[in-house]
Order: sequence, then C-alpha cells, then structure tokens
Amino acid sequence: MLKEQNLALPSSELIAGAIQLLQELISIPSISKEENFTAAAIQNYFYALGIETNRELNNVWVYNKCFDNTKPTILLNSHHDTVKPNTGYSKNPFEPVLENGKLFGLGSNDAGGALVSLMATFIHFYHKENLKYNVIYAATAEEEISGTNGVELILTQLGKIDFAIVGEPTQMQLAIAEKGLMVIDFIAKGKSGHAAREEGKNAIYKAVKDIEWIQNFQFAKKSELLGPVKMSVTMVNGGTQHNVVPDACMFTVDIRTTEMYSNKEVLETLSKNCSSEMIPRSLRLRPSSIAMNHPFVVAGKKLGRKVYGSPTTSDQALMNFPSLKCGPGDSARSHSADEFIYLYEIEEGIKLYIEMLNKII
Repeated sequence: MLKEQNLALPSSELIAGAIQLLQELISIPSISKEENFTAAAIQNYFYALGIETNRELNNVWVYNKCFDNTKPTILLNSHHDTVKPNTGYSKNPFEPVLENGKLFGLGSNDAGGALVSLMATFIHFYHKENLKYNVIYAATAEEEISGTNGVELILTQLGKIDFAIVGEPTQMQLAIAEKGLMVIDFIAKGKSGHAAREEGKNAIYKAVKDIEWIQNFQFAKKSELLGPVKMSVTMVNGGTQHNVVPDACMFTVDIRTTEMYSNKEVLETLSKNCSSEMIPRSLRLRPSSIAMNHPFVVAGKKLGRKVYGSPTTSDQALMNFPSLKCGPGDSARSHSADEFIYLYEIEEGIKLYIEMLNKII
C-alpha cells in the first residue's frame, strides 16, 4: 500500500519506482492505437499502490484521495503511445538498456520520462489533505497520431479542469505557448487534352499560382512567443503521362497556427485567395497558451525555468483550458534511432514538478 510522502521532496523509492516502471513500459510495444498492454501495466502499477483507476479504451486516469468537487483541479497528463521505430536503430527498441546513466528504448524520451515523472508527482500528492487544488493524473493514447481516442475522448469525463501540465520532453523548461496545426489537401482542377496541341486547361499551372501565393503570403499579426503563422507546401502530385495535359493537381499544405488567428480564420483567408478546392483534414488542433502571470508559470520562473513558445504540437491542442508543456528529456531525441533519456533527467523532473506545484498547491 502507498505510504504518504514528505511534502517537500520525493522519496528515493518513488524515483526508483518511476524508473522501473519506465523500463517495463519500454519493453511493451505501444505503437499508436496498440497501447492496450501499456495501459494495463499502468493500471497494475496503481493497483499495487492501492489506487483505484479509471479506464476508457487505452486511456487511464486517477484522482487524488482527498478529491473535493468544490476545489479547482490540476490535470497532469502525458501519453504512453509511441511512433514506430525507425530503421536506424542499432539496439532493440523494445529492450530497456542502461548504459552510462542513459536509459535506451523506444518511448524513453517521448514521452516515457515525462509520463512516469508526472505519475510519481501525482503519487507524492495522492494522500495529502488540505490541498488548494485537486490533482488528476491521466496517461493517454494516440498522441503521436493526434487520434480521436486519446485525451480528447476522456476530457468530458474528468470534470472541470482549471489548469494542465502536459508532459513532453522540454528539458523541464516551460512551453507556455504552442502552435496549432492544420493540414489541408488542395485539388486544382483543369481539363485534359493532348500536350502536342493547344487543348485542355493545365491543372498544374493553376496549382502553381496557388502555391506561389501560399509561399509569399504573410499574415499581418505575429505572436510574441510563436512568431508568424507558417504555411508550407509539403506534397505535390499531378499528371499521368508526359503527353497528356493534366486535369487535376493535388498538393498538401502544412499550416502552423498561432493564438493570433483561429484555425477557422486561417482557412477563410485561404479560401478567399486560392482557386483550388480545399479539403481540411481537421480543424481540431488549435494553438494554445497560458498567461505569463499564471501561478505555476511564476513558480517555475522562480526556480530558474525559462519560458518559450513551442513550434511543435501536442495534446495541448485538444484542451480548452490553460495548459503548458513541460517535462524531462530533450525533444531533439524524439523519434530518433536509439532514443534515450538520462536517469538524472527523470529524477530532476520529479523534483522540479513537485517543487513548482508545492508553491501553488
């Protein structure tokens, strides 16, 4: 059964338990949409501590023992799914290997280190009475593919959330703003004909005009932390053979949005200026931010944490309440061959999470 921890610092047993759990999770393949066994392992970890769990598909969440509906609530969230291992691995991606203070394995850095560090932080506060906030911990699925059966699936079941810490590798710095993401497929339509004669309407030429506009257009408002909205044409496909004027040309645009424009506003601007048909894959992944004077941000800055805007997208994009991204590890290692996290980063992560929360909770 779980023993109550000292208010100020995590115990060595808590840190060791987090590292041991991460080793177990690495050994269990958990590619997005295939996280059922890691979900079970997380449940079993809590069961062994006498903590009741909740589960919806491959999402697992728990409430602190003294949960009080009259109090505001903090959500501690990270994901236990991974990408597929790339072909550059020299080690077995599903074998946790300890070498020179590094723990190797798929998902160790993204986002296993944050996942178990936030779990240890939750356990540290689990028994505490007279806290100013409730605490919920959620280990969720499908983050790597922005799937609909991940954190988005359970948010309504968690109740009102006032603030969230989303665990991703940030070297324990505070990503207080994050770009949103829209992916739009364009179809330029023309009319086929023989390339040797003046026939047809070339859809590629029509697409080129839209592509040039996308390349050169600048949205007027720039975010202080995230900079401008960024649009990139990343895929083009048109034509069937050399002597046929193409009647269609498809291209895809990756758009990273900021809090200065909603995804809908960006889409409307594109519609007014591009002649190609547009098919947005999703408008769900919104930009997110938290106020610089939020108590947790203030607490983090007092502990020497830096604030910044993140160009990458996480499950924050699906949350409609204040949140920030913070966790042990380095995003440069994410999705890389022979992915690893330093053990000291996990220990530091747990201690810093607890120290920052102690200042507000």
